[in-house]
Amino acid sequence: MEAYQEFFRIGQYTDAEAMTGCTVILCQDGVTGGVSVRGGSPNTRDTDALKSENNRKFVHGVTLSGGSAFGLAANAGVVDFLEENKIGRDMGITYVPNVVGASLFDLRIGRSDIRPDYQAGRKACEAAFGGQLFQAGNYGAGTGCSVGTVNGPQQAMKGGIGRYTIRHGNLWVTAVIAVNAVGDVFEEEAGKIIAGARKAGESKIGFSEELFLEYYQNESGLFEGNTVIGCVMTNATFPKAKMNKLADISHNGIARAIRPSHTTYDGDTLFVLGANQIEASFEAVSILTVEAVRQAIIKGTKAAETYGDYLAYQDL
Repeated sequence: MEAYQEFFRIGQYTDAEAMTGCTVILCQDGVTGGVSVRGGSPNTRDTDALKSENNRKFVHGVTLSGGSAFGLAANAGVVDFLEENKIGRDMGITYVPNVVGASLFDLRIGRSDIRPDYQAGRKACEAAFGGQLFQAGNYGAGTGCSVGTVNGPQQAMKGGIGRYTIRHGNLWVTAVIAVNAVGDVFEEEAGKIIAGARKAGESKIGFSEELFLEYYQNESGLFEGNTVIGCVMTNATFPKAKMNKLADISHNGIARAIRPSHTTYDGDTLFVLGANQIEASFEAVSILTVEAVRQAIIKGTKAAETYGDYLAYQDL
């Protein structure tokens, strides 16, 4: 059993025909949450409630979805599912779940008229409570992901969703990341780009930064339609303000794996959830968090499967 499964449930809904889906991270008893939005084009739900100065004490669910702004509708299905199962704040008259979320742009892959909706959110929750095994690559929020889109979809590559757990003693951190970046994916161990922008007739990959510089006078929105979103879980204990700081630092994992990262055209958003089970130094948790995010990006990219013109890493 994965370490996180004692406190969190992960479920995924995948529409392999429309090439979209959603991933939910559920915490039945509620946990401390934080969020950091670094990208310039985010699509999010209820992130203001996680600000340190606001009243939201616990989070019961995170929804990661495809479908761009339309995909945020999956959150409603998650909220209703949790209420029906009496998960959330007990208000006497009903239970009110605190569910936050973010969506990514995947409308150029598959069918643009089908997006994760209310039923998709519910089905992902049912999968989570049904003990569904996590699948990396073209599943859940990673179904329609792509990377290296700066040179157009015909020269991009396939992204996906990945999960990575790292432990140190009794401390653990797990990251679940949907990799849908305008930039390229860099693997530190290999010392090279493993997925990204291509050029017709060339075997090399990884032209994103070069193309950004080449098009330095182009402000036409040529690179729009991306976003890396994810959720980090840990058993460490921190107050809400520290969770928000940890969420901010977690983006260093994106910066180490995506070149360039946090662009105007990405809506990069990461949530962090703390189960408040053990004491650990903030620096130790930060180190593990950055590495978990980086590795989850690599896992999701390597597990992706080719779809149409979007060549996958494993088919290079």
